[in-house]
Amino acid sequence: MSSLTPTVIFRVPSKRIAAIDVLRGIALLAMASYHFTWDLEFFGYTDPGLTAFGWWKIYARCIASTFLFLVGVSLYLAHGRQIRWNGFWRRFAIVAGAAIAISAVTRIVMPDGFIFFGILHEIALASLLGLAFLRLPALLTLAVAALVIAAPVYLRLESFDRPWLWWVGLSAISPRSNDYVPVFPWFGAVLLGIAVAKVASAPSVRARLASFTPARWANPLVFIGRHSLAFYLIHQPLLIGCVWLFSQMMPAKVETPQVTFLKTCQLSCEQSRDAKFCSTYCACMLDTLEGEASLDRLYSNDQTPQWRAHLTDLVSMCTATTSIKMEEGVK
Repeated sequence: MSSLTPTVIFRVPSKRIAAIDVLRGIALLAMASYHFTWDLEFFGYTDPGLTAFGWWKIYARCIASTFLFLVGVSLYLAHGRQIRWNGFWRRFAIVAGAAIAISAVTRIVMPDGFIFFGILHEIALASLLGLAFLRLPALLTLAVAALVIAAPVYLRLESFDRPWLWWVGLSAISPRSNDYVPVFPWFGAVLLGIAVAKVASAPSVRARLASFTPARWANPLVFIGRHSLAFYLIHQPLLIGCVWLFSQMMPAKVETPQVTFLKTCQLSCEQSRDAKFCSTYCACMLDTLEGEASLDRLYSNDQTPQWRAHLTDLVSMCTATTSIKMEEGVK
């Protein structure tokens, strides 16, 4: 995740709006805390799937939403009256270049979950698409934002189940990636930021924001908020490097694929079912996968229609079997 919002400049009296830098800085620190937890999970110091479900999943979405909302706010404040093309294209090139670099690096380092369309890719494309909404009424922008956010709930189609269309966000499957932030629904957060900035664009509001002077304790937040790209590019390699060094001295306990599967399955299942049901269901899934020697295939990120259909059948079978056992237990 990143905070690469276009630089916010308000020329009354020719100064940045420090309040937005502070908000961005807070979001950056929150992002770093999430990434550190992810690093601990990656090296086996926490249960597998910890950051993918429950409170941690909500936390990650709130962070991404905040960054993208600020992209919209900043885009409108910087270019709402008149698009300054030179500055826009310069920042767009920086963000897009960083996004491409991250895709290339993660493709080499972690090919099974490389970042093909993460937060930087979304910010670059959303900044470009957002230009079309700078002159539109705020209510219309809000309406489009609502449609964009709701689209993945109602419009997931198998026709988008192609790797070259995964960036759209309307595929029936969820591609495996360590940072997946597609256009739908995340462009909606940018549109919300544009709409809110329009509503709050009264000269008196801008003047008050521009005159805001943060307390001394907030200076670090202002600093990292103004250097968001550098913070984003540096913090995760630094954090993951520290955890790696620690793992060389005190390695985490290595668990078998079976134990990892059961823990992840249990955590995922308990988002909608009780623990007793999930324990029986996950045991059924593991026994079935091991019985047909396909557990390794599950972890290979196989996205073929045949394998996905087979997994759906296994889920249905184990769900029905577990439900029958639970009913028999009640009787």
